This record gives sequence, C-alpha cells and structure tokens, in this order.
Amino acid sequence: MKPIALRLLRSWTVIFGQLLLVFFVVSLLACGGSDPTGSDDDDTEEEAPPGEQILTVLYTADEYANLLASPASKGAAELMGLWRAAEGFDPDGDFLTLSGGNSWTGQVISTWFKGASVVEVMEAMRYRGQAIGSHEFQFGPEALAERATQADFPLLSSNVHLKAGGSVPGFATPYSVRDVNGLKVGLIGLTPVSTPESNVPSHVEDFDFVPYGQALSDVVPQARAAGADLILVMGRFCREEMMEILPTAQQLGVSMIGGGFCGETIAEVQNGVALVAPGWRFSSYGRVQIRVKEKSKEILEVKAEVKANTGGTPDEAVLAVVDKWEHLAEEELNAVEGYLNDALPDGSAPLYNLVMDSWLYAYPADIAMLNAGAIRTGLQAGDITKGAIVGMMPFENSLVLLELTGAEVVDCLQPSTILAGMSTVGGYFHSDGTALKMDSTYQVLTTDFLQGSDNYRYKQYDSTPYSTGILYSQPTLIYLEALGTSPENPLDQFLDPDPRR
Repeated sequence: MKPIALRLLRSWTVIFGQLLLVFFVVSLLACGGSDPTGSDDDDTEEEAPPGEQILTVLYTADEYANLLASPASKGAAELMGLWRAAEGFDPDGDFLTLSGGNSWTGQVISTWFKGASVVEVMEAMRYRGQAIGSHEFQFGPEALAERATQADFPLLSSNVHLKAGGSVPGFATPYSVRDVNGLKVGLIGLTPVSTPESNVPSHVEDFDFVPYGQALSDVVPQARAAGADLILVMGRFCREEMMEILPTAQQLGVSMIGGGFCGETIAEVQNGVALVAPGWRFSSYGRVQIRVKEKSKEILEVKAEVKANTGGTPDEAVLAVVDKWEHLAEEELNAVEGYLNDALPDGSAPLYNLVMDSWLYAYPADIAMLNAGAIRTGLQAGDITKGAIVGMMPFENSLVLLELTGAEVVDCLQPSTILAGMSTVGGYFHSDGTALKMDSTYQVLTTDFLQGSDNYRYKQYDSTPYSTGILYSQPTLIYLEALGTSPENPLDQFLDPDPRR
C-alpha cells in the first residue's frame, strides 16, 4: 500500500473510533448509566428485572444511643435523610431496616430514660426488628420488658432462655416473619453468650444464654414452618463469632449474618451468605441486597456493602423526635454542677483520677478500683452539667465495698484498671507514698458489675461484699457540688494530672 493511502486509512480509523466513543458516551448518559469507576453518586434502589424482586436490608448495630450528631459521627436524623436520598428508602417498598443491638446505652438522651428515646426514634426510622444485645440488659429485665412493650417492632433473641423451665422470656421474640410485598422474611436475633460477663449479675441471673448454633438449629425450622422464604440473622458479635456461626447458617439456608462490636466494618458474601458489620454509633450502615425469583422465591444473588453516614439532610420527622427527647433531657439534666477551663479527654489521667478520687471522697474506703471502659466520654470545657456526668458514666452499676488483702488487690489489677488511694507506678504504693502491705486487709470500692463478673477476680476473694446502694456516677456529682467550682474557681486547679498506672 502506498504511504499516502496508508495515512488516509489511519486517519479514517481514528475518526471512526472517535465517533464510536461519542456515540457510546451519549447513549450511556441518555440511559442514566453509572460511573464506570464504580462510584455511584445516585445510589438509589436497584430495579428488579421482570419476574424478580430485590430486597434491600439497611442494617445498623452498636448504635450506643448516638441520636444526636457529633463531631465523631452524624446522628439518626442524618442517617434517615441519607437513606431516603441515596437508597430511595420507602417503608412500603422492598426494604427492611434492622439493628444488631446495643442501641440504648450511651448518650444521656437515652441513658437517663432507659432506652425509651432510642426505641421511639427507631420507630420513626421504621425499624422492623432489633436483636437484644448485651447492653440491653444494663437497665435490668424490667426495663427490657418495658421497651419490648413500647416498641412497634420485635426485640429479637432466640438464645435467651429462662433458667426456670427453659422458655423464652416475655421480653424476647425468638423469630419474626415479615411480609415485604409478598416476600416472607424470617428475622432471628442472637444475644451475645458473653452477656453475663458485661452486666450486673442480678440483671442476668435468671437467664441462660444458649450457644448460637444450637439456637439457630432450633429456631430456623420454626421460622420456615411459619412461612419464611429467606432467613436473616443478626446480633452483636465480632467477625470471629460470625465465622463460627457461618457453617450452621449455610446448612440452614440463612442469607445474612449481621454482626457488630469490635469496631469492625465487614461486607462480604461467602457461599451465598452475606456477612455485614457496620461499625458503630450510626457512623455507617450495612446494605445487603438479595435478589429472588418472585414465584419460586429462589435466591439468585446476594450482595453486601458498608456505607458511611455522610451527606444526608436530617429527616424532619426523625429530627422532631430527637429534639423532643433532647429537650426532656435538658430539662432534667441541665443543672450546672461545676466549671472546667480545659477539656478532659476520654482516657486521660486527670479524668480518671477525678472520678476515682470522688469515690473516696463520697464513701470512706482505702482504695477504689474500676475498669476504664466504664467511663465512656470525656468532659468538655465550660459548664459541667449533670447530664454530662451521667453521659460519661451511663451504666446502672452501684458501688460495693470489699475486704481484700494487699496481695489480693494486686491480683485483681488488670491493664484497664483505674485507681484511687494507691498507685502502681514504680511499685505498689498508697497515695501518701507508703508501700502497700501484702498481708494487710483493705477496704476496697468497686462496682457490683466487676465484683460479680467471672472476668475479674474480686468475687473469688470476697463473694459477699457490702452493697452501698450508690450509683457509680453519683460520687462525682457529690464531689463537684462540694468543690463549688466556677469560672473564677475552675475544677482544673483541683485535678491530679499524674498517671497512677
């Protein structure tokens, strides 16, 4: 071929290729095509092909009563706005909104009202089921029963049984079958088997927590017999436990295992089972889509992802409910208890020392011991309200007084233990610098939760402690009132900044 003809052929080839590219782009835009990189700015509900149905599950867990937006996370109203805008959420559509539990304990807007506010907000968000998590027992079984009566969705647990008789307690629903536009979806909740280790003993002493596999093997057939076309399981457990459940779930034809806890985000599908864990505090949510044939209900595809709670405009209806409870909390808890010039971050030595020193101020003892995890937030600069203290120590744990020798005190120490009356820096010393005597007996304050837990050693040394009846947050309020701090007399000058561990 002559050079000029070759150049002409190349030119026409380039032009023809460009025309094809233009035609492809125009066609893609006309059809509303998605971004080829995989990012979807408008990730609304996917349309099902004729003869098929797509169920979209929106899943949260470990909400920790994070109803209000904060610097760390958007709140419930923002998430609902995001669901409506990004997911095309319609409560009468092919959607199910579910929770893995641990929903009520956290922000004071819920803690003060024993979870009632969170239940009402979740109703406004059209939740259709919530697993009973370990922290749902924090307010005791009576409060759990009240929330179960209040909620218009079931509180799900298939593995909490009464020790007397083995039946399911009245506050728990072992399974629920929801009709989603003709698709019958079985919902099964699992409560962590470790729940007795994270609660006041009297709150859980009447219950057995059955192994997950045993509970599923018992209850999934019941849900199938009740008409369930597919099964979704949810609970507050980490990846390790989810993997332990997976083989049983696969054998039973479960389509989703929703987890939580451990700060994990998980979104994957293994042999037809979606594993999803969405983080915590409404910071993100799991999205599971299950495509089925409408007539046979055969499952064709399962997809899972975790999406951040960002970009949502607060939903007005949900925001109104949150505002109502925030106002009620402010009315009861807005009393100013003290003043702080500089914020005390969560995990800081001055914060821990403040709380523990207040215990020994309010109740005469030699030593005070607590797990750092019982203090959930720091304190902001400015006025310190009663609500801030209750939110910082949200559990209904009470102080108990034990008699321990110095050697037993040392044996009870854990890496997370915080202290007053002694220090472990450079040895074991009292606050005045004298050495702890291993054979002497000391009066020791801790919480009824720690004393009754098998994860700690207090119980083996003093199984019958004296119960003071004092809520563990109350001494800090007493101490602040006694100090009478103000902008002219700030709390900062009374703090001990030195670590004791």
